[in-house]
Amino acid sequence: MTSKSTPPDNARLDRVVAEARHNRDQRNTTYREQALRIYPWICGRCAREFTHVNLQLLTVHHRDHNHDNNPADGSNWELLCVYCHENEHSRYLDSTGGGGLSSSKEETHATHNPFANLKTLLKNKE
Repeated sequence: MTSKSTPPDNARLDRVVAEARHNRDQRNTTYREQALRIYPWICGRCAREFTHVNLQLLTVHHRDHNHDNNPADGSNWELLCVYCHENEHSRYLDSTGGGGLSSSKEETHATHNPFANLKTLLKNKE
């Protein structure tokens, strides 16, 4: 039995290599990739260490909470695990009073008191 070997498609191979290089260059320009190159793969809060296996759990936190502030030296970034990152944003929202669904500054208070007649109900029971 003879096997047919097809010649390699050099044009297709060149396209695949060019696309892979382009994708690598695009990844290297994101602030996450820059931060991963600059800083050690350790959470800045809990000191958990990361490897290639669990690197997706390591996130970039913007210290000033401005996601448009991405200096090339990484001075506005810190690497945090997803848990510490979530905690940091929760603390920030709590301190700024944000995170609520209402956009108005007025607070509304409940007017109904379910225990208003409790004393009279208990007296009637005796």
